[in-house]
Amino acid sequence: MLGGRTLVMGVINLTPDSFSDGGRWFTRERASDHAERMIENGVDLIDIGGESTRPGAGAVSEEEEMRRVQKYLDVTIKLHPQVPYSIDTTKAAVARVALDAGVEIVNDISGLRFEPKLAEVAARHEAGLILMHSRGTFETMHKQEPVADIVAEVARGWRESVEAAERGGVGRGMIVLDPGVGFSKTQEQNVELIAKLGALAREFPEFPLLVGTSRKSFIGSLLGGAPVNKRVHGTMASVAAAILNGAQIVRVHDVRAGVETARVVDAIKRAARGDTGAAA
Repeated sequence: MLGGRTLVMGVINLTPDSFSDGGRWFTRERASDHAERMIENGVDLIDIGGESTRPGAGAVSEEEEMRRVQKYLDVTIKLHPQVPYSIDTTKAAVARVALDAGVEIVNDISGLRFEPKLAEVAARHEAGLILMHSRGTFETMHKQEPVADIVAEVARGWRESVEAAERGGVGRGMIVLDPGVGFSKTQEQNVELIAKLGALAREFPEFPLLVGTSRKSFIGSLLGGAPVNKRVHGTMASVAAAILNGAQIVRVHDVRAGVETARVVDAIKRAARGDTGAAA
């Protein structure tokens, strides 16, 4: 699935306090309709999650996160099986339930720092594993003091996460890396990571890179304090830059805009390579 063109991952937040949509999809019917609409708009992957990781959000118990995820598995995977699903969780038990239900990828914002045994669950199910860079605990990851060299810090964190994944039995071919834009970074560092993503791609050539900038606060700041619902154009600018600099998957809330952005940028990249053939 990877390699021919940029993949677009859509987001369904199964939480009542998501920063991006304020819990708009926190009903079975709305989640189902949203999945159907994303598929119609050309989404390649759908990421579902039952715990908000926005700044200021409190940790959710394993039982509550499990309840939220289980409630929606049948109305997403079973009703809309056209695309692969990922489960956005740091908890091995939640990942196990989702994978048993047909989810194919685990998206761990802690990079296996919170529950290393999550790697064993992914390996047992032969699932893909997205390892995101972050620092600190769930409660403190948005309050970390800035590091001096964010690119070196992300590389260091990725190396540790990959080693943990391999210890758990996950093959390198099943791993995707995410720099964690918006997590434990300053506004300037978020921009720097997108600008210097190519250096990270060259340092980790074995692994596809996923970038998620959608509607994040640094975009609002760059746009003079734009609220969440006014960040689509800024998001797409960051998506375009990420793809040009090496991202192979982009995680967005606005799927149609993301698909169209990726299609145009992919065409530009093909032209730069001298490839005048049809789009993959």
